[in-house]
Amino acid sequence: MIGIIGAGITGARLVEQLAGAAPLAIHDRNPERAARLAAVHRSSGHPVTSVRRGDLLGCDVVVVACAPPHANLAKALVEGGSHVVSMSDDLTDVVAMLNRSRETAARRRTMVVGAAASPGLTSLLVRQVAGSFDTIDEVHVAVHGTGGPDCARQHHRALSGEALGWHDGEWLRRPGGSGRELCWFPEPVGPYDCYRSEMADPIVLRRAFPHLQRISARTSATRRDRLTARLPMLAPPNAEGGMGAVRVEVRGHCGTAREVVVAGVAERLAQVAAVVAASTARHLSGAPEAFVPGGQVLGEPEVPNDAILAGAVHAGIRIHRFVGST
Repeated sequence: MIGIIGAGITGARLVEQLAGAAPLAIHDRNPERAARLAAVHRSSGHPVTSVRRGDLLGCDVVVVACAPPHANLAKALVEGGSHVVSMSDDLTDVVAMLNRSRETAARRRTMVVGAAASPGLTSLLVRQVAGSFDTIDEVHVAVHGTGGPDCARQHHRALSGEALGWHDGEWLRRPGGSGRELCWFPEPVGPYDCYRSEMADPIVLRRAFPHLQRISARTSATRRDRLTARLPMLAPPNAEGGMGAVRVEVRGHCGTAREVVVAGVAERLAQVAAVVAASTARHLSGAPEAFVPGGQVLGEPEVPNDAILAGAVHAGIRIHRFVGST
């Protein structure tokens, strides 16, 4: 049994990916929305039901796909005996969950943190690309677009927050909305100006690749986005954003040559996040012994990254790569 908390845009995409693979139990703070989503998928090969939150404690794996924070909810699920997959992209929330790694390990459970598009797919792409280098020392992440309304609100907050970056052995803190850089995303998205943002990717990538010397993360933004970031959102966010994209720029050495590889995906971000979380949940449910108990992030050597990424590709995620030299 796989539990899902959240029946919004991302939660609905998640159910589409998992329906038929295992029995599903869906919970949402709006019970009618969860019931409608369950009814749509009841004809799949396994039962799909809407449940109260307390009924999720018997699930093997629970995917938390609602708005952050997830930390307290994930703690309660682990204490109830479930493995957890969190899709949170909130920096404070991700740190809080990783700080509970020892408690999770003591209960012989696994909590996979940041299993979405960014973070999540970004770490999987870096792990895949790293195989073509002798060593890597820099990773720079850029994201364009948003998923559902909660993702849009998080994007708005992140531009007004404090951006983290890892630079030669120390954390740098810069204001969100600074550091403009033109980033080229896979077609049909193309180039966008991107800015520093309060994103969880540097924390996740630093944990998965502790030898990196430099890590940065940026998100695309318009002039209006930057000017209004410290104000309440001027208009309600759309139900789902349009075409989005994720890219990672990896720098390192092949022999004596300095190489650069850019890998990315162009797709609706809610779909990307759902595919990554669903692939993670399937592997955690079917082969929990492949994961080390405790808090984990995608990209860590102890996680079956190749299998999770292969599952995402099988679900329709198309990876683009550009290779160059410096």
